Amino acid sequence: MRSLYFVTGGKGGVGKSILSMLLIDFLTQYLKKKIILIESDTSNPDVGKTFVNNDYVEVIFLSLDNADGWIELVNYCETKDKDIVINFAARSGEAIKKFAGTLIGSLEELNMILITFWLINRQRDSVELLKEYMDVVPGELHVVRNTFYGEPHKFELFNNSKIRSEVEKRGATIDCPDLADRVADDMYSGRLSIAKAAVEMPLGNRAELKRWRSLGWKMFDDIGIGKDAA
Repeated sequence: MRSLYFVTGGKGGVGKSILSMLLIDFLTQYLKKKIILIESDTSNPDVGKTFVNNDYVEVIFLSLDNADGWIELVNYCETKDKDIVINFAARSGEAIKKFAGTLIGSLEELNMILITFWLINRQRDSVELLKEYMDVVPGELHVVRNTFYGEPHKFELFNNSKIRSEVEKRGATIDCPDLADRVADDMYSGRLSIAKAAVEMPLGNRAELKRWRSLGWKMFDDIGIGKDAA
């Protein structure tokens, strides 16, 4: 069974792009899979452009702002036999609520399982948007506390909420490690994948990247990503 990964958070500035890149790196470099990336952030498609011409990643640019996009997504999934990662745009919340049923209702026929990574920061709307999402989208769900915004214990609004217990019935609460700004900035400005940056960056940058990458791989491995599909 193939896996379909949603990377979202309902708004901008929560770290979706860096998590998408880390997930892709885990799947392709740690698990040695060839995958498909659906880049749906058509206004800022940095993740998609980073992986164009990558030997492990087939990149598709597809707007999911309307019903036609979701129909095209289902048709595309039907023709492929690889795991798929969807990097969602910040504005995607309303479109998911309106149109994701097209895909959700097709998962069994597609022989796919849906796994969501929902990024949060420490603001209230992260939790409120998560509740709305959970009411619409089923399947495995992992909430990712982006530690760029502080240590895990500082996410009080989520940590102390009733929704956390509901999340952990469907998945886990995990912590995305913080990457030094200078390394992240160089990756973004150069449109470097993590694998490419690990070879091309100066030694100090590579050492920081290696530390962060190792923690990220462990984060995904600990919750069994890649072990679900037969």
